[in-house]
Amino acid sequence: MGLVLSGCGGDVVVAPVSKHAKGSRWSPVNHTVTRGETLYSIAFQYGQDYRTLARRNRIKHPYTIYVGQKLKLAGTTGPATRSTRKSTQSPRTVTRTTAKPATRSKTEKTSRPESSKNTGTVRWRWPTQGKVVETFSSQSSTRKGIDIAGRLGQAVTAASAGKVVYSGSGLRGYGKLIIVKHNERYLSAYAHNRKLLVKEGDTVKTGQQIAEMGRSGADRVKLHFEIRREGNPVNPMSYLPKRRS
Repeated sequence: MGLVLSGCGGDVVVAPVSKHAKGSRWSPVNHTVTRGETLYSIAFQYGQDYRTLARRNRIKHPYTIYVGQKLKLAGTTGPATRSTRKSTQSPRTVTRTTAKPATRSKTEKTSRPESSKNTGTVRWRWPTQGKVVETFSSQSSTRKGIDIAGRLGQAVTAASAGKVVYSGSGLRGYGKLIIVKHNERYLSAYAHNRKLLVKEGDTVKTGQQIAEMGRSGADRVKLHFEIRREGNPVNPMSYLPKRRS
């Protein structure tokens, strides 16, 4: 799943479609960076923690990567160093993130989001209204989150405050996708949108509208919503508040 930049009122830079479609078991050893990708998007694509991927490739904050650069997806990790490689591409092909250096915190229970010294407690809310039509399954490679049915153009909101680290349509199987980083351990993803209202680097508040629901990359109008903890998909229903019946 490659990341691309797309925002309201901005240029759209689309990354080539990856062979690693949602639910695919194909897992290469290396990944060659293509236009529009970020370290976050590549880590999300392969189900990895972005910090581990950065350490493995000796990349330090602000996690700058270059078109054509080869990243190791497996193997030992080492101390990170700032890249000194010069890009021969235009500035638009180089993506910089603004994540803080990685920090480790105490292990938590999956059902309860933890407090981060840097960002505070992650408090979750439902990203949209509607019936859950597909549930999470840790045994399935295609059910990494939940699907919520709704109307075309229905508001999709940030499930918690954070920073947008991806906004685009370069990940096969996800359509128009937004990924929000909430702290050093948690990301959330919002897929199949009709329109994206935020761009990479934007800071969003809990409940702020970030997209319009659609059916891009899907067979029906719905929101596909995921929560990733250290790169791994977890059951959103264990984090979201219970709805009244």
